[in-house]
Amino acid sequence: MSDTMSVQLHERDRALLDGAEGEAMGLAMRVVLRAAEISGAARLQDICFAHIDACFYNGQAHVDFAQFMVDKGARLAVPTWTNTSLVSQVDTQIRPEKDDPVVVSGARLLMDLYERLGCEPVWTCAPYQLPGRPCLGDHIVGSESNAVTFYNSVIGARTNKYGDYLDVCAALVGRVPYSGLHTDEGRRGRVLFRLDRIPEELRREDLFHHVLGHLLGRVAQSRVPVILGLPLDSNEDQLKAISAAAAASGAVALFHAVGVTPEAPDLETAFQGSPPEDDISVSPAELIEARDSLSTGTGGRLEMVAIGTPHFSFTEFARLVALMDGRRVHDGTLFYVSTSRHVAGLVEKEGWMEILEAAGVRVIVDTCTYFTPAVRGCRGRVMTNSAKWAYYAPGLLAVESVFGTLEECVESAARGEVWRDQRLWRDDTWGARS
Repeated sequence: MSDTMSVQLHERDRALLDGAEGEAMGLAMRVVLRAAEISGAARLQDICFAHIDACFYNGQAHVDFAQFMVDKGARLAVPTWTNTSLVSQVDTQIRPEKDDPVVVSGARLLMDLYERLGCEPVWTCAPYQLPGRPCLGDHIVGSESNAVTFYNSVIGARTNKYGDYLDVCAALVGRVPYSGLHTDEGRRGRVLFRLDRIPEELRREDLFHHVLGHLLGRVAQSRVPVILGLPLDSNEDQLKAISAAAAASGAVALFHAVGVTPEAPDLETAFQGSPPEDDISVSPAELIEARDSLSTGTGGRLEMVAIGTPHFSFTEFARLVALMDGRRVHDGTLFYVSTSRHVAGLVEKEGWMEILEAAGVRVIVDTCTYFTPAVRGCRGRVMTNSAKWAYYAPGLLAVESVFGTLEECVESAARGEVWRDQRLWRDDTWGARS
């Protein structure tokens, strides 16, 4: 290993390196220290929480790593929650083991190993919807892309995007490199996105937030964007949409929305007194192009609706139940909603689960529908209200994606074919002149 004297270490850090708490904890400390050296961090930072992605099965190496940590007595230093899994422990038939025995059985084993390691088995990509989430200024470990962006942007907690294994190692030692988005400088806005050319009425639409996030990611890439003109009453579901889309199409791990997010009460604060590197007035044409790029399919028969990427919130379920009022999914069309166990429990208590099931809507937990191998019946033309799902799924599954609003998804599911609210698809609604 290279000279570690450039990184300030606490007494426990050195004890871990010396093997005082065992081989696994020593390895975890070395991994975190190496990450600090690579990032140029002068010191390590204590954390109070972790949400890890290494629990998602991506091959035998993931199982071997977790098995090593469990066998060697590794112990988590902070509360650690799990990201989505490839499979569901609640509904084992959503991805039957016979479809891919090695992958499915490996995913189940990995879930068991992380529970044995001491993780809280929440199995959700939207952990910020659960009680006990971090607070403004908390230093944490995040690994799931949309959650990293939401934690940083909407809550104001501080995390870089931690890759598999590093996320677990940091949770074990309770320390991360003090670099990137853990620092004040790393959180400074870099690119200004002005929305003054976009009709205010459109800016309040849920669809707009997904499309805006998709555009932000494509343009900003890994830089911190600052949005000027987002409605001050934008809700967490809408900010979740921006977070997920921007992290998927680019590498946005933090955005500021002036007057909306906690670290951007005004432009001066968002940019920490510095001028933006780029000042972009978002045009209707750019948004229309971003909107249309999210659909690889057009109209016609609809095989499936997939919503809940990221996992559906309680408030989104409230909207869905109201929209389904007295309606039923068309025979031959599947309707999947992905969510967390926690939110599913709340839905059950409200009596909504029975209503949705009677309407032909299938609620699944622990996993998501854009992963491969495909969930049962996922094929052909699939409609979604998620820019993230629409962006990823066509590259992973044998599907055509049709992007639309929640209302369009429900109406299309009832008809068994794609239906559009033409108001939202006219260019003049987006501010373009004919």
